[in-house]
Amino acid sequence: MHSTGDKVTRLAADLVASAMAEGERQHRTGRQQLEHWARVGRAVSSRQTAARRRVEDALAGRLPIGELGTEEGTVFNAEINAAIEEQLAATDYGAALAVQGITTVALSEDGQIIEYRPDGTRTVLPE
Repeated sequence: MHSTGDKVTRLAADLVASAMAEGERQHRTGRQQLEHWARVGRAVSSRQTAARRRVEDALAGRLPIGELGTEEGTVFNAEINAAIEEQLAATDYGAALAVQGITTVALSEDGQIIEYRPDGTRTVLPE
C-alpha cells in the first residue's frame, strides 16, 4: 500500500527563504508556497503542448531562442535558471580548482578562514 504521508527532504536555504517571502504575500506558509510551486511546476512540465515542445526544442538547441513567443521565453528562462541553480549547488568548486592547482580559502562553520591547497592540505589562517 502506498503511503501518502509527508516525506522529509532538504531544500536550498534560498528557495525556502523565497517561499516564505512569497508565501506571506500570497497568505500561505512557506511550506504551502513550496508545495504550490511544486504543483504548478509539475503541471507545466508534464503538459505536452506544442508550446512545451517548442521550449524543449529550444533547450536542446534544435530551435533558435528568438523563435519562442513571450510566454515560451518565460518558461525557457525559468528552465535555464533552474538548471544553473541545480548545477551550482551540485558543484564542488574547491575540488575543481584543486585539480587546476589553485589554492582556495573558505569560512568554516565556526567562522575560521581555512586555506585549502591543491595537495589536500589545509591551514587555519590567523585572524
